[in-house]
Amino acid sequence: MASDLSFACDCGTVTGTLQVISGGGDHVVCHCTDCQKLTHHLGHAERLLDAHGGTALYQTRCAHMRIDTGRDQLACLHLTDAPTLRWYAACCRTPLFNTFKNGKLPFITILIAACDPARRTVFGPPRGHLFTQDATGDASHLPKMGTPTLMRRFFVRAIKDIVSGDRRRSPLFDAKTLEPIAQPHRLTDEEKLALSRR
Repeated sequence: MASDLSFACDCGTVTGTLQVISGGGDHVVCHCTDCQKLTHHLGHAERLLDAHGGTALYQTRCAHMRIDTGRDQLACLHLTDAPTLRWYAACCRTPLFNTFKNGKLPFITILIAACDPARRTVFGPPRGHLFTQDATGDASHLPKMGTPTLMRRFFVRAIKDIVSGDRRRSPLFDAKTLEPIAQPHRLTDEEKLALSRR
């Protein structure tokens, strides 16, 4: 069963639709330091992080998302030298998606907070919590999901997108070159220093 779920940045400039298919993605909560730093860097930590510093995410196939408005306002950055690309709306600095650095390894992870609050139940309960060692406070009671488990599930979806050619349907990457549609920004030493002081 499939459901179309709308999403938007805080100011409503960037909007789109995510197709949520039963069993077709993973709802997880990530507590890694990079996810926490991203929300602080963009000024949305208080709204997005839960009591344990977690960010609710949904990872699915890249072709299941479409951008309806505000494509020119999409921006992306690298927090570290890791290949993860963090996408946000430049208009209001709302964090939106995580992807690989290019479209060659296809996936899309959307921040659930950007999705229609009245219909977030379509994601179902979280499959588990990632990187709980980085969580704020005592996270021993949180149901954990190991990275290997998530990666196994991720690669099944990625292979489907590669074999089918759907990776070239991602709205965040050029269909021919598979390069990001926005020039990635890498945090400066000053920006990294400001985050380390938070």
